[in-house]
Amino acid sequence: VQLQASGGGLVQPGGSLRLSCAASGSIFSINAMGWYRRAPGKQRELVAAITSSGSINSIDSVKGRFTISKDNAKNTVYLQMNSLKPEDTAVYYCNAERVIPYGSRPPSDHWGQGTQVTVSS
Repeated sequence: VQLQASGGGLVQPGGSLRLSCAASGSIFSINAMGWYRRAPGKQRELVAAITSSGSINSIDSVKGRFTISKDNAKNTVYLQMNSLKPEDTAVYYCNAERVIPYGSRPPSDHWGQGTQVTVSS
């Protein structure tokens, strides 16, 4: 299973970016997909996650500004980020939790390669 993330970049404060992450490979189902981030000098933190049934969990600092969504048929998760702030600057990582493959192999978690988001004037 591979996760391919895209959509990062440099944006001015108040701007918007949309991150995408597509999972590919032997995938029967995915329990949840989400986005984490690691800012310089800080630990990685969950930004937002969405389950296969559509339940969403997100941190307070992004509520009202970031929207997570998914396309189950494409095994793709999106993060629409609006009203970006300098403190949102971080490497954003896509995560797929409890990926069940076809066949008899056990479920496993997977991470994307990370995409840099920089919010600066």
